[in-house]
Amino acid sequence: MTRYEFPSVSLQSKLLAKTLRSTVRPFLSVWALAPDLPWPMSIVDYAGLLIPPVDGTETASVRLEECNAEWIRPATRPARRADRDRVILYLHGGAFVTCGLRTHRRMTSRIAEATGADVLSVDYRMMPKNPISNAVSDGVDGYRYLLECGYQPEQIVIGGDSAGGYLAFMVALTLESQGLHKPAGVFTMSPLTDLDPVRKIEHSNARTCAVFPANAVPALTRLADRVDARIVVDGERGPRISPVDADLSSMPPTLIQVGSSEIVLTDAELMAHRLGVAGVECELQVWKDQVHVFQAADFLPESGRAIDEISAFVDSVVGRVAVTRDKSQTASTVG
Repeated sequence: MTRYEFPSVSLQSKLLAKTLRSTVRPFLSVWALAPDLPWPMSIVDYAGLLIPPVDGTETASVRLEECNAEWIRPATRPARRADRDRVILYLHGGAFVTCGLRTHRRMTSRIAEATGADVLSVDYRMMPKNPISNAVSDGVDGYRYLLECGYQPEQIVIGGDSAGGYLAFMVALTLESQGLHKPAGVFTMSPLTDLDPVRKIEHSNARTCAVFPANAVPALTRLADRVDARIVVDGERGPRISPVDADLSSMPPTLIQVGSSEIVLTDAELMAHRLGVAGVECELQVWKDQVHVFQAADFLPESGRAIDEISAFVDSVVGRVAVTRDKSQTASTVG
């Protein structure tokens, strides 16, 4: 496992953190007091219409077995990638309860443009109507769809942010049990990797995170437990596995990006460590004081650089382009 530290913090990043700390964090603190109430979470996705994708981006709707999905095709594609040798399966964040194709269309279009890859964004089923396991199944269906489209596993990269990072890992881990070959790689941004809240709420970042208050984490876990309790198969509730507790030996090369003051820093660090112990190539990038999924805020200088790092990762794992990066950072290698 290789860890890189990105120490610079722009003025824009500081202002964004301050804004989120006084707006989103208090709202989530209130939500955590009563997560079972009928909060109008679907409205959040429609708010994404106010943030258009990159100019010239083409979108096309797709129907998977149990949910919708959307193709995001870049406006420009580097000449060396004109043969469409790569594709990204993307799973959005939103704590398994909110956001969707619209909220993430801007970011997925930027990732598509940077990587030269078409992106299949999955509008997976969410809580409280569906357990997290259904979202994992929808991600696997998206992977099968890409195979049916003619893509080979070594051309597919799975990506996700926040809860979508959890799903990206779980989809990759589920493929082997279904007789499917693993993808070329997985990249995640601010991933949730452990549904056990203990490590997160005991970490000092529970006080510094600009987005999530400490009480939101156990509230999410309790909500997931209650949803799972309603879903039984043959009279038994199915087990829920967090990526950090799974057998990771079958995982492909992985990139994890996270902010140094986020509440999920401990999730990112633990996942990277356990991937390294399992012998999986993993790069952990820790970005100083960046907010949760800062890559979505394209007015941040750090956002563009992080997406460039994702592009370089996709290049390296797909294996068609030799990549040389000058991070000008301090790297350490473990195991």
